[in-house]
Amino acid sequence: MALTQVSQDATPEAFDKMVAHAAHAANFLKAISHEGRLMILCHLVSGEKSVTELEELLSARQAAVSQQLSRLRLEGLVVPRREGKAIYYRLADDRPRRLLALVYDLFNGEE
Repeated sequence: MALTQVSQDATPEAFDKMVAHAAHAANFLKAISHEGRLMILCHLVSGEKSVTELEELLSARQAAVSQQLSRLRLEGLVVPRREGKAIYYRLADDRPRRLLALVYDLFNGEE
């Protein structure tokens, strides 16, 4: 995968497109830049989880987990599903999984 290089010869349309992609990427990175949200995504890589399951896995209160899930949902990274009183979440697409694999490769074993 080759990175697109910024060229001074770029057309205004190409530059506008690059700016839009940068804004989208920045929002994605901001959404995962919180330790709690990052851990939620890590747990969801293995499959759908209920809010209660995530509370237990994270040793966190329901309010805190719900707040982080709300941000992830707002950014389109997770998708909710209601079953009775329980709400389940899953990854919306493969982007978080791919990024988490890269983060793991970059930081695994570092102290």
